[in-house]
Amino acid sequence: MQIHYDLENFKALNPVVTIGTFDGVHLGHREVISELKKHSSLSGGESVVFTFEPHPRIVIAPQEDSLRLLSTKIEKIRLMETMGIDHLVIYPFTNEFAKLTYDEFVSEILVKGMNISSLVVGYDHRFGKGRQGDFNSLELLSKSFNFQVEQLSQLVVDNKVVSSTKIRQALEEGHISRANHFLGYHYTLSGKVIEGNQLGRKIGFPTANIDTFDRHKLVPADGVYAVLVETMGAVFKGMLNIGIRPTVNYNADHKSIEVNIFDFDEDIYNSDLTVLFIEKIRDEQKFDGIDLLRAQLYKDQNVAMNILSKDNL
Repeated sequence: MQIHYDLENFKALNPVVTIGTFDGVHLGHREVISELKKHSSLSGGESVVFTFEPHPRIVIAPQEDSLRLLSTKIEKIRLMETMGIDHLVIYPFTNEFAKLTYDEFVSEILVKGMNISSLVVGYDHRFGKGRQGDFNSLELLSKSFNFQVEQLSQLVVDNKVVSSTKIRQALEEGHISRANHFLGYHYTLSGKVIEGNQLGRKIGFPTANIDTFDRHKLVPADGVYAVLVETMGAVFKGMLNIGIRPTVNYNADHKSIEVNIFDFDEDIYNSDLTVLFIEKIRDEQKFDGIDLLRAQLYKDQNVAMNILSKDNL
């Protein structure tokens, strides 16, 4: 897969293109990309995914701080690599770019910049300034500029339309299994291990405190989770807590992400770490003392081990 950050030196054979933010690269996106690859194979062309960086809402509405993403740029690149596409264009989304009307976008970017032969879009695709362009606009422009265009129907899983919005909602409500089902993989969170207050070690459950790399990355709902942990070139089992640690923490404004890695006793401060969310165990709760907290953590560990021992992980 070739990665392009502009179109100055972009070259592809009979490029078959799809466009979108592709946040999460979920099952719906994968359906579009599979169709893209099929079209490029049949036409003897090359498959091209055209996406943006940063997310358009960050540029168009910088005063809002509510946007939370399912995938960082690095995660999106890795997910796209698994799809086997020929080219990934990560185009800079600027205020100037946002002012392009839909017909200017087609003529300047798709036709002049990429010389497309075909365009594959999802069922709800809109583009151009104010999102005024739609599939009908594309059909008219495709005749003028001599390229083919196809719109795919929505992907329905378990009687629900798969979308990034629905996956975000599932994660924010702690429904990890549902989110993973729609993503087609385990949701991940990456960051650097920072020093904590060492309380976990004192009660027999040492934790690695995680400082996430991207403030826009969505952190699932508060609670305790069974997780897999990638660090030091290996994968370990563990359990993770998101929240304010009400039994021991008196600063309700400070939320922490800390993971207890099972059968692990290495110093990983300042190391990079990735957590794969498997299943939520319980909500965060306050206990009447450290002893009751410790007893619950042993129960949580047993539940997590049972979940993580399943063959379908």
